[in-house]
This record gives sequence, C-alpha cells and structure tokens, in this order.
Amino acid sequence: MPAEVEGGAVPASSRGSWTSFLKSIASFNGDLSSLTAPAFILSSQSLVEFSAYWTENTSLFIAPTQEPDPAQRALLVQKWLLNTLKQQYCSRSEKLGSEKKPLNPFLGELYLGHWDDEFGQTQLVSEQVSHHPPVTAYCITNDKHRIRLQGYNGQKASFSRTIHIKQIGHALLTLHPPNSDAVETYLITLPPLHIENLIYGAPFVEIGKVCHIVSSTGYISKIDFSGRGWLSGKKNSFSASLWKEGEGSDSKPLYSTEGQWSDSFTIKKGHGKKADVVTTFKPSDIKLSRLNIAPLEEQDVLESRRAWGQVAKAIAKGDMDETSHYKSRIENAQRALRRKEQEEKREWKRVFFSNVDSKDPNEAEFGKLVKMMMHPSVGASTWEGVAPDKTSGVWRFDDKKAAQARKPFHEDGLLALGEKEDGTSAPVSRVGTNLSQAPTPTSAHPHSPVEQAKLQG
Repeated sequence: MPAEVEGGAVPASSRGSWTSFLKSIASFNGDLSSLTAPAFILSSQSLVEFSAYWTENTSLFIAPTQEPDPAQRALLVQKWLLNTLKQQYCSRSEKLGSEKKPLNPFLGELYLGHWDDEFGQTQLVSEQVSHHPPVTAYCITNDKHRIRLQGYNGQKASFSRTIHIKQIGHALLTLHPPNSDAVETYLITLPPLHIENLIYGAPFVEIGKVCHIVSSTGYISKIDFSGRGWLSGKKNSFSASLWKEGEGSDSKPLYSTEGQWSDSFTIKKGHGKKADVVTTFKPSDIKLSRLNIAPLEEQDVLESRRAWGQVAKAIAKGDMDETSHYKSRIENAQRALRRKEQEEKREWKRVFFSNVDSKDPNEAEFGKLVKMMMHPSVGASTWEGVAPDKTSGVWRFDDKKAAQARKPFHEDGLLALGEKEDGTSAPVSRVGTNLSQAPTPTSAHPHSPVEQAKLQG
C-alpha cells in the first residue's frame, strides 16, 4: 500500500492496532504520554536520553568560546542552536524509519556519558527530577573551553487534529569569551512541537511558533517556525533574526537567517534583498561526536540503558506481552515507592540537581534575562519557561552534589525498579524505606522570575 494513503506506512499486520491507537488518541482526555502505543511505533529509548542531542555537534557548541566579537558570538550561538534542531527532532526519525514513541522516564532515572574529541572531554548528566509532572534536567559541560549548557524540560501532550507537545522549561548557556574571565549567559526558550503524518503511520516532528535566545551582552535572537502548509511552504522551514537591544529589532536585524533546519539554511548580514550572504549551512555536513557511556555491567542500576534493558530487548523482538511485563514491573515499583515516601513525609533524593529559589543571588543574572525576554520588543510576553507549578520547581545543576555523587547512587536501587539481584521480579511490597534521606526541599519563590518581570513591567 502506498505510504501516501491512510496507514500506508504501517506494516500490514499492524494496521488494525494503528487505527485503534489513532482513535484512542482522538478520544483521550489527559496527557497522551500515558497511552500505550502499538509495538512497531515504540522506541527502546527513554526521553531522559534526548538531552544528548543538544551537543552531538561539539564543534559548533565550542565555537562561540573562540570568537572575540560579541555580535559574532551571539550569531554562533544561534547557528549552534539551529543545527541542534536536526539532531533533536529529525535524526531519530531517520534512524528509526519514523518518529517513535519514547519510553517515559521514571523518577531518578539517569543518563551519563561524555564526548571525547579534538575539543577535549564534554560531560553529559541527565536526570529525571520529577515524574508528575514529568521533567528531565540536564547539564553539559566542557571544562577545557569553559562552556556549560544546562536546563530542564517538561512536556505536555494533547490532541487537536494532531498531537501537540507543549515544552515547559528553558536552557541556559554560559561561556567565557576568549582570554577573558567574564561570563556570558544565554537564555534559550523551548518551542512547541506537533506531530505530522500520523494518519499515514510515518509520523515526524514539526516545530511550531517561536524560539528566542536572549544574552547578557544584549543580543537577541528570534526564530519563527512555519513548516509546510496545505498549499505551500516546505517542511521544517524557519526564518530568524539577530539584533542588539536598543539598536535594532526583529524587522531591522544585524543578521537574518532562513531555510530548513533539517536541510540547509542561509545566514545573511542585514535583511532584505540587498543583504549580503555570510554562509549557507547544511546541518548534515557537521561531523557528530559519539557519546561514550559505560558498559551495561558498569552502569548504576538507575542508569537508563541498564534500567530499561529488558524492555528494550522485548521491544526489539516485537513481544508486547514481555514489553508490558517489564514496563509494569518498573512502574509498579515506582508507585509503591512514591506511596512509601508520602507516608514517611520525605522526597526522593535527586543526585545531581536541586530546586532553586528565585531569591538566590546566583539567579540574579537569570532574572535580568527573563525581564529582557518579557519586554514587548522581544515578543515573548506569554512565555511559560519558568512555571514552577508545572515543572515541580526551577532546576539547576548542583556542583556540590555532583562532586559527592558515587555509585550506587541510591541504596536498594534494584528494588526501586521492582527487580532482584538475579534479574527476576521483586514484589513491590519489598520496596525499601531507606532509599533516600533527602534534605528538606527548597520551594520555589511564590513569584517566579517570569511573574516578577510581569509585576515590574
């Protein structure tokens, strides 16, 4: 059956289950991530692993640290971000045949690794810091070139003609200009997503609306996504502009960029027909670095590949009964653990990240960037990148915690997954009560930086 007809890309044996799945999506009220998808559309990869897609292109990630001009640095940050979009939202589809539904991470799930190349070592730490609502926090650091990306991301999926995914949270990039001890900070917003091609059984991600980057040097980037319409346009299309606060605008930028983030785009100095072309760039031309993770036998039991190992094997075999068994084992153990924590009035101990208060002096620069983001000239007045009630707080990488972190990261971690030492299932009643002795959690300030910016005008 041709892929262009309904269900044409779905294996013949699975078309019935795919049709049922689409009907269940259309009639479902709530977060779609809780729905069970047909076997052929399931990924063996957990969402906690997606943090790695931010910096597979280490050459572009490092590039701003080598540029002495602040305007050029801001442009290189924009170029790096645009290039990450192909890795974040397109490469998975290319590798797997179509966009697969990832595994929902459990609270405490970890994904740890590092890239080793001509730029030195770049470390990745990704941790599921909340389950209800689901939130993944991440930190990517290259000490040699003094650059760090950290952030957190919550997702809320809903259905209206297609699947819409609202991303809540933000990313912060901090770097040192060459031969300087000064620190520059870039606040990056997370655009909404929607899934296209569902009816044909070959779904792919399209980015919607707008993404912003605001910097402590006053440079602002705005990226408008359009995609393919019913009658015109191209898949994954966008236009972007870069200007300095008080010296330009979205319509009168220093630099403008347009094209397809999954294919190629052109950067110009200025805007309009008379703008000079700086470069035409293809994300696929960039050499991607390979992420090194520990062998399974050396991983902590809560590290993603080891924790989901049995589920991944079952998905690879297409055995849904076995998939359901091992997924349920983890999910039931997690529910039992949450009940225990509630009874004992304690929280799960996060290994690498902490909740911060907006009054923290270290958050002062972030607060300034939020205020800049909310200014009418930027156009992000409805931004929800800081919504503590929707992400269980504001999450930052905790260097003190990281320095003290040692495997095993939690006692009785296997029981938190409903598993015994021999790999068999453990009764959920055996979930231990000494899994964490968490300190009193820090609550977010009643007025988040976004709310403060609104109150301050």
